[in-house]
Amino acid sequence: MRIITNANIIMPDHVIAGGTLWIADGKIVAIKAGYVAREAVDAAWSTAEWMDAQGFYLAPGFIDIHVHGGGGADFMDNTVPAFLTVAETHLRHGTTAMLPTTLTSEPEELLELFSVYELARERNTFGSRFLGLHLEGPYFAMNQRGAQDPKYIRNPDPKEYLPILERYHPIISRWSAAPELPGALDFGRAVRKYGILLALAHTDAVYEEILPAVEVGYRLATHFYSGMSGMTRRNAHRYAGAIESCFLLDQIDVEIIADGVHLPEPFLRLIHKVKGTDKMILITDAMRAAGMPEGKSVLGSLRRGTEVIVEEGVAKLLDRSSFAGSVATADRLLRTMINQGGVSLSEAVKMMTVNPARLLGLDHQIGSIAVGMDADIVLFDDHINIQHSLIGGELRYSK
Repeated sequence: MRIITNANIIMPDHVIAGGTLWIADGKIVAIKAGYVAREAVDAAWSTAEWMDAQGFYLAPGFIDIHVHGGGGADFMDNTVPAFLTVAETHLRHGTTAMLPTTLTSEPEELLELFSVYELARERNTFGSRFLGLHLEGPYFAMNQRGAQDPKYIRNPDPKEYLPILERYHPIISRWSAAPELPGALDFGRAVRKYGILLALAHTDAVYEEILPAVEVGYRLATHFYSGMSGMTRRNAHRYAGAIESCFLLDQIDVEIIADGVHLPEPFLRLIHKVKGTDKMILITDAMRAAGMPEGKSVLGSLRRGTEVIVEEGVAKLLDRSSFAGSVATADRLLRTMINQGGVSLSEAVKMMTVNPARLLGLDHQIGSIAVGMDADIVLFDDHINIQHSLIGGELRYSK
């Protein structure tokens, strides 16, 4: 049992100034306006842990549905310590739940990762909780591969993905692919059969190819603007690319790397103007260098990854021809959206809590502060510096 008082509680549609939150058995059981003194609590709560929030903001824990690494580790390292390091690193920045995300790889490496994930999930008692895996690739358009290793990129093959889905669908929460590839619509139908979130990514698709993809269940644009086509010409005719299509189609939510580098201020404002708060999700897309000093690093696994350079707050290929993932953390995303994207604190928080929870079908459990919800919460100051992170009411991080 825990009582947190003197907190500015960020609700889905308003802020309770100086409010109090009651937690029992990992759940939120009461929310009230006003400060509550310890001596005023009835006998049933006399043994509760007491926390004076000192006027900090109290928000739902951040949910990162696209993250590769942090703290010097990457999920593709395929070790339990690497998984736990990433989870603990991002918890310090307010992420209480995440989808560990893969890169394109050999099939054997991916199968190994499934086993490691299950072990890591059992042993993860100090970091962000794992909500399931996000498979990013390997079914991508070669022209839009970005920093993905071209030797692993291929078209969807039912002999490969059907056995994966049949065996591992309980631990796969999301799969990203290019919808215009041969076999990508059948692949999409198979993914949606298991209730897995289906996203379009690293794609050269045009509007006429995205429409049927939406029909089979593609519902999210992976790192919007990055690795996707814009307006193009074919035989002198103009075609709307993936970017314009995602703006136009209400069925598609967009996730953005709001680090201020992948998408500078005009793009952040444009996306918000067109898609609106409810259709935007903030993601870090962080690689292993998140939370580490700038300099040389590795994108992907230490065994087979690509050497990159981290400078100016972003990871780049060594020839500086492309970004190679971000080094952002969740608190940085919120600051950027407020300071450059022109949104309110409540809107920015919604983009990293309510919206991703809804996409994953978990909005009945996490993503907002309400009676009956899991007590996954964070406290931060006016500059979104994380002071405390709690998961299921348990204090897992204090500054």
